[in-house]
Amino acid sequence: MNAPDESVVHGSKARPPARPSDLPALDKLLRECAPLVAEHGHTLVAGEARALLDALRTRAVAGELPRAELEALPQTLAARVNGRMQPAMRAVLNLTGTVIHTNLGRSLLADAALQQVLALMGSPNNLEFDLEAGSRGDRDDLIEGLLCELTGAEAATVVNNNAAAVLLGIAALARGKEAIVSRGELVEIGGAFRMPDVMSAAGATLVEVGTTNRTHPRDYEQAFTPRTGLIVKVHTSNYQVQGFTAAVDEATLAPIAHAAGVPLMTDLGSGALVDLSKWGLPAEPLPQAMLAAGCDVVTFSGDKLLGGPQAGLIVGSKAAVGRIRKFPMKRALRLSKLPFAALEATLRLYLRPERLVQDLPTLRLLTRPQNQIADLAQRLLPEVAKALSPRFTVETVALQSQIGSGSLPVERLPSAGLAVTAVDGRGRTLEALATALRGLPRPVIGRINEDRLLLDLRCLEEPALLTSQLGLLKEALA
Repeated sequence: MNAPDESVVHGSKARPPARPSDLPALDKLLRECAPLVAEHGHTLVAGEARALLDALRTRAVAGELPRAELEALPQTLAARVNGRMQPAMRAVLNLTGTVIHTNLGRSLLADAALQQVLALMGSPNNLEFDLEAGSRGDRDDLIEGLLCELTGAEAATVVNNNAAAVLLGIAALARGKEAIVSRGELVEIGGAFRMPDVMSAAGATLVEVGTTNRTHPRDYEQAFTPRTGLIVKVHTSNYQVQGFTAAVDEATLAPIAHAAGVPLMTDLGSGALVDLSKWGLPAEPLPQAMLAAGCDVVTFSGDKLLGGPQAGLIVGSKAAVGRIRKFPMKRALRLSKLPFAALEATLRLYLRPERLVQDLPTLRLLTRPQNQIADLAQRLLPEVAKALSPRFTVETVALQSQIGSGSLPVERLPSAGLAVTAVDGRGRTLEALATALRGLPRPVIGRINEDRLLLDLRCLEEPALLTSQLGLLKEALA
């Protein structure tokens, strides 16, 4: 006698769990999902179907597989396949209050840069082809003139990031020699990138001068030996030493270096190309000023204050940059065509500085007025409060944004946003909300501080990207 399909549990009928023999064969499931196979191909769909059936079979053997899941197999398989095709790298809403956020992709590209990338990446281009001569060209030629015009340099080249620029510069100019650096400038940046380690990797011998808080011209002069190959200055953009301090600036150091026949290289890190103080922001050292002060090589980033893609820009004298361009390591560190296209388009925006606040997203966000951000917070408050009620309370608050990515670490930008508090006062309730926000189709990233989830609105230029998801958030929290 066959076992009944239903049994009585507490006076109601309940279907017994599915058995391994109830699972369909792989071929049968694929026939039922023919449109899915047509869209994605046999390899991907069959692989996911096989993994799905294996997992269900294990649960069926244990008597833990509800029959309802068998009825939804085509839908479950479609969800798995579509999930595999979703990119791991996704657009998010940065409501952390850090404008140039290292973990969230740093600077946003300008529309001009995006259009340039789209136009060139889908077509053959003249990355290393001289259109005038009809022969092989050098990719640096496409951007060198523009960089020299903007900075006043004699020559320029680019690599894939500023860490690479520093490494390459030291290796090309001081490999097998000594490189002098002030102790107060032996920095570590994100990812445990330390200047002493860079020196070692570049094949140079580090010579420390001065002390952590005070270095004088005589310290450099006394450090010269026949093996000295380079003096390196490092702009300590990711920390500040205050109080009883002294440092030697590039204008003072350049004559000392050149009198000894040694090149001077300075790493600016963040790489502002214009005076930020004209927009009320703290001033950062400019490559133009460093070159005018006598530096032979200046390195800086393309994806921080400059507002472009990740890149390391190297500008300086023809002699020094020429040595860097010819160094064998240069090819391994060169910039690929995608960021190259974006960088050129970004740099061209600097030819019309009056429009930078409109055209360059990074500068636009950094200079956004606090009252404009506060007005946005007031408009969003009712909708957000409704979506989070009754488990959370929401209020508008004044906040302090920061520039980010090691740029001007102690400076703050007056901002505004929303503060969310859990009614039950439990930290894990707030963590659950943060998790739900990150799980939205367009993940929302805020920050938890003092038992509140803070949503800084400085970087939210399209409020609909948040409000259109509030219904999904309410469902996720139900």
